[in-house]
Amino acid sequence: MTSAAVATSNITLRVLGTSVTLLELLRERAEQDLGIKIDYLLRSVEDAQRIAVMEPESYDLYDQWFHNIDFVWPARAIQPLEIARLSYWDEINSLPKTGTLRPGGRLGDGSVPVNRLYVQRDNSLGCLPGELISMLPLTHNADSFAYHADRLPRGLQGEEESWGWLLHPAYSGQAAFQDDAAMGGLDAALAVQGAGLQRFANVGNLTLEEIDSLTGELARLRRQGHFAAFWSTQDQACKLIENQQVGVQSLWAPTYFRHHFRQHGYKLATPREGYRAWYGGMSLSRCASGKIRDAAYDYLNWWQSGWPGAVMARQGYYISNPQRSRPYMSAAEWDFWYGGLPARETLPNAWGEPLIAKGELRDGGSYEQRMSHIAVWNSVMDEHNYLVRRWQDCLRA
Repeated sequence: MTSAAVATSNITLRVLGTSVTLLELLRERAEQDLGIKIDYLLRSVEDAQRIAVMEPESYDLYDQWFHNIDFVWPARAIQPLEIARLSYWDEINSLPKTGTLRPGGRLGDGSVPVNRLYVQRDNSLGCLPGELISMLPLTHNADSFAYHADRLPRGLQGEEESWGWLLHPAYSGQAAFQDDAAMGGLDAALAVQGAGLQRFANVGNLTLEEIDSLTGELARLRRQGHFAAFWSTQDQACKLIENQQVGVQSLWAPTYFRHHFRQHGYKLATPREGYRAWYGGMSLSRCASGKIRDAAYDYLNWWQSGWPGAVMARQGYYISNPQRSRPYMSAAEWDFWYGGLPARETLPNAWGEPLIAKGELRDGGSYEQRMSHIAVWNSVMDEHNYLVRRWQDCLRA
């Protein structure tokens, strides 16, 4: 599996990223399998992004999301990946390669991965297939919001779940969003549109006027006391639920599973408008060369070799070539995480601890159902900087 260069024990591969994928059990297993030293440069999303753009000499691989390509590629901080050196490229399904899992399916708004995957002849990025790519597609998921099923307001009972519920008057003082402008802004735009308060031409790329309208609406609701909080970390999101401070809030799916929120009465919504989806992967620093670049390719291929994908599945994430991971999962695990079927037995997390109770069902259905129901992909809007400024004004309202 490894190249001759990687067999050299004095090689150290530096991987820059966040806690989503830079897990110690992955690092230890990769070192063991590849015979090299691996340093995980664990940073916040903002710091990782800044370092990726400004200090490409300080890392070898950048483990982040496809929408971050919009920052690092124009800065020439990363170099193209050669498809010919990616062992499992042909196993990657159509979602990152064409935009959908089903022929003719809706792409969704926002930073669709395929539109920034392939390196074009003029060195721009686009959807026309070629021999070079910007990032190896790996981990991905679809997120929405959680609500307490037993405390659902009477006016919403029996209704199809909607992002608009986050702004329903019955949830005044009990609603929470994430405070990140990029992701929180998308959640908020879906909520405002779902509530019928405004319409946006493209939720994933708002105009200046639409940003003003969105943040103005949120500021008005904030002054009225509608929001219990805007959370910045998963721990903060958890405490809001555990302390019963919220009846509805945007939430990442793995956080929902990890803290057994279903057992607390919370349900993860399948919004009628669709999910906010994201796609992660790894890019190669422009400074990586020689044996380090060889080691980077071996690490990329290791990530798609099966076991890492099973580890990610046990947290609620998907991998780009899921069939390769299937032998590393029990039949019950596969049926629950990818098949959308009730758990036939208690299922473990990535560390072997009980996570999913027997009979539990993953909201939204199978992998294909969930990832074919996308409203918007995580995005870097054309007016991103303006959105950040206006979003901060809103949080201070």
